[in-house]
Amino acid sequence: MSSLYERIKSKEKEGARPVRAFEAPAPLRPPTAPSISGVVQAPSPVLKVQAAPAESAEGKARKELKNRVQQRLVQEIDAKLLATSKEMTDGQRAEVMQKIIEALSKEENVPPFERDAIANDLYAEIIGFGPIQPLLDDPEINEVMVNRHDQIYIERKGKLVLTDVQFHDDAQVLQVIEKIVSPLGRRIDEGSPMVDARLPDGSRVNAIIPPLALKGPSITIRKFAKKPITIDQLVEWGTLTKPMAIFLEACVKARLNVVVSGGTGSGKTTTLNVLSSFIPDDERIVTIEDAAELQLRQDHVVSLETRPANIEGKGEISIRNLVKNALRMRPDRVVVGECRGGEALDMLQAMNTGHDGSLTTGHANSPRDMIARLETMVMMAGMELPVKAIREQIASAVDLIVQVARLKDGARKITHISEVQGMEGDVVVLQDLFLFRQSGISPEGKVVGHLAPTGIRPKFYERLEEHGCALPDEIFEG
Repeated sequence: MSSLYERIKSKEKEGARPVRAFEAPAPLRPPTAPSISGVVQAPSPVLKVQAAPAESAEGKARKELKNRVQQRLVQEIDAKLLATSKEMTDGQRAEVMQKIIEALSKEENVPPFERDAIANDLYAEIIGFGPIQPLLDDPEINEVMVNRHDQIYIERKGKLVLTDVQFHDDAQVLQVIEKIVSPLGRRIDEGSPMVDARLPDGSRVNAIIPPLALKGPSITIRKFAKKPITIDQLVEWGTLTKPMAIFLEACVKARLNVVVSGGTGSGKTTTLNVLSSFIPDDERIVTIEDAAELQLRQDHVVSLETRPANIEGKGEISIRNLVKNALRMRPDRVVVGECRGGEALDMLQAMNTGHDGSLTTGHANSPRDMIARLETMVMMAGMELPVKAIREQIASAVDLIVQVARLKDGARKITHISEVQGMEGDVVVLQDLFLFRQSGISPEGKVVGHLAPTGIRPKFYERLEEHGCALPDEIFEG
């Protein structure tokens, strides 16, 4: 049986990221179909919930044994120093812990076949993020949801599944939350009972604790893709067609202002990442996010992140503050991770005053809903503007709305690519250029349909030609 240290060192030799030393539990593997997020989809739309088994006597004995070793381990080493020392590699930390655990295990009469399992558990709690670490290490899982200490769901293959992984109690969940937010200078307590943060690998984290969370501390982790997803992968997975991909690439290179619209978990950020990959390398890009998760591959990128208020309620830096500041940083492109409030007004003004080619996302169920949502967000800025003036601002600023959706079978698709053509009276005019038309549900529960152009050439086609991005006629033929 290989030791914890040997497994980590072997991963380092193979060039893998030497962070975790566990083996993830065997995943469920029904027939699969890929999705926009890179997570394969289960064919059935039915939610499969598995009841967590009751803990066996052997499990309780092992837990007591591990607790005794852990108490001894804390006395032997400074866990905080071990976890935060920048001079120690993960392999060196594992080596130190391995030696201490071996010695303590012998003293506690831990059976040899249990030592690796206990070492993995302890390594997860001290270096990693406790019981959920194997879930974070599993590449097939793209979301981890801790509802309470003894109920943890994951999203795998586009479906929610209840795992048998559990925390010991609420205190252990709070420890993990504190471990996540402390290095970022953020806090969570009764005075500030919810927080947005990120893991060292960029995964997005939201945590909320009592009194707001009635059943105990809750954590939601949207995992960060280790390798940025490409447009070719989205085409291969059926998220969009090749003509749609060619069209979107031309729109970004021609500096059109694009809004990616969709619901929670529909793939907005993934789509924004893919669109941003078309920005030329010689342009200066400023990104603005609540929790940094964009993966831009260009060299000339300045990434900005908001800051919450301190314990005295002061010092908050919002997205709106950062958007205003970004316009003073000589950006060629401004990319806002998500518009949620008054920053929409500043973003629209930027799009209308020379900062064309900007990209952002927003929550809405259709392109028309996205227009209404932008109106609402502009009103949240506190400016008493007439509705018609707001709509004119939107119509002149936004060129294209890309609607993404997660379908009933868990697959992600770009369902609309719609041009904002301008105003007619008091109404913003939209024209669909590409659509997903659903035709039914297969016996296996998969959504059946096809993506196709509507046969209409966009009004901004001349802009594409001016930027050397002319497209063949067959791209738009329905």
